[in-house]
Amino acid sequence: MRDHTGSRIAAFILSAILSFAAQAQSAETIVIDGSTGVTPLVAALAKAYREKHPAAAVEIGKGLGTKARIQALSDGKIDIAMASHGLDVADIQRQGMAVYEIGKVAVAFGVNASVAASNLSDRQICDIYSGKARNWKELGGSDLVIAPLTRPDSEVDTEVVRDRIGCLKSLKMVETVKVMPKAGEMASELAATAGAIGMTSMTVVEQSQGRIKPLSLGGIAPTADNVKNKTYALTRDSFLVTKVSPSPAVARFLEFVRSSAGEKVIIANGAVPVGK
Repeated sequence: MRDHTGSRIAAFILSAILSFAAQAQSAETIVIDGSTGVTPLVAALAKAYREKHPAAAVEIGKGLGTKARIQALSDGKIDIAMASHGLDVADIQRQGMAVYEIGKVAVAFGVNASVAASNLSDRQICDIYSGKARNWKELGGSDLVIAPLTRPDSEVDTEVVRDRIGCLKSLKMVETVKVMPKAGEMASELAATAGAIGMTSMTVVEQSQGRIKPLSLGGIAPTADNVKNKTYALTRDSFLVTKVSPSPAVARFLEFVRSSAGEKVIIANGAVPVGK
């Protein structure tokens, strides 16, 4: 009797283990990596997607360079590569991959919530990064030391502001400007450092819960409406790159991103959906 009971228990346990393993194998796992500047928007989309599809698992990496992300996608190490401004779409397609533009977002000069200023001219921005202006009271703000931050010159946010703000094109930034290698590090520093200013995206600003404020430039605010009507010129594009024939899990995620539900997430995170 004991032998039969023990056999039934063992069989039940084995069945449960096999069932769990089968469920684990059937769960969707999507691995995404690439541009850290696009990460905040994709992370918000992934969170919303998981809420609708609880069985889905979306893993977002810590960032890969331009060549590394495409190589990782080609090698099957990731399922989706995040990319941004300046992407050579034709070249990517020649490599047998598909490119999906998901949104356009303003590149803004964000400041810590402690900064009273709300608008700067191009010249005032250059005065900050050249070291001519060192205190916010020199720019119409309160008596607070300016803590200037930047991204590496090879990064999109810096490329955009240098390209669109004339006096920044060839300006040699003063040594006191702190370089933030990744977009997430810029966001954390802006949120935590009194007097800080640095280039970031409106997605980061929206996700900061008021700890980061966007500056208007020459009286023009980095709003979605101003991006759409092209009165605010500092913008970056956001792309997702996949293999031409993605897995069903990846195809479902892309379908969500481009759906009305995905568009709502994009808008809520300070970006403009493609075609909107």
